[in-house]
Amino acid sequence: MTDHAEYLESELLRGAGFRHAFFTRNGGVSTGAYSSLSFSVAAGDSEDNVRQNLERASAILGIERSRIHFLSQVHGGVVHVLTGREEQRELIQREGDALVSRAPGVACAVRSADCVPVLLADRRSGAVAAAHAGWRGAVAGIVSNTVEALHTLAPNPDLIAAIGPHISLAAFEVSEDVARTLLNASRDPGIVDRSRSKPHVDLRRMLRAELRALGLANDAIDDVWGCTVLQPEHFFSFRRDGKASGRHLSAIVPQL
Repeated sequence: MTDHAEYLESELLRGAGFRHAFFTRNGGVSTGAYSSLSFSVAAGDSEDNVRQNLERASAILGIERSRIHFLSQVHGGVVHVLTGREEQRELIQREGDALVSRAPGVACAVRSADCVPVLLADRRSGAVAAAHAGWRGAVAGIVSNTVEALHTLAPNPDLIAAIGPHISLAAFEVSEDVARTLLNASRDPGIVDRSRSKPHVDLRRMLRAELRALGLANDAIDDVWGCTVLQPEHFFSFRRDGKASGRHLSAIVPQL
């Protein structure tokens, strides 16, 4: 077990000077099904383990542990704006699936284990956002709502985005009903693969098309690759392992 949290970065976000991380499952203190860098007490890990894992994440992000903020995620379309005065324990009681902020010294974060983490940043104002986009959240417009909130916080932004590791096309087998629901909500008609016995859906492609429709150029959207289901050495997966498994953290800090 290493004493350093393992994480992936977006070259695009890093190049623009934004501190951020898509944390993998490695480099934490949790054991068993939550081994080792898990960030969810609700999934079954202990508060002490999660606290220590957040300490390791805070060292990477360069902020205090208590300033890493995330919500009680419900696979919906609600976005919350951070002022910087929130308490971590209070905020986690709020339901929602995205955070945006310009406040110094905080991190907008989401937790996931197959759903898509999307980190966004405005190169003009330094405002940032983190969105949790599972298939239900994608249908609910969570990414569009997040970009709208960023526009309210920072008019005329110059946005960049990074789409993090999640369940890949190869692993995301769905029912015909779910495939139709996603296709109806998608700006890209090519997200469903019907070459197999059951439909498979490409959430990355769906969200990229949504970001493009929201005004981001193709080269303003970065892909941070990884399949949570097919790479158990690097990632937790609810689909693969069930509820008793860890949750990743993806986080970004506003730029002063």
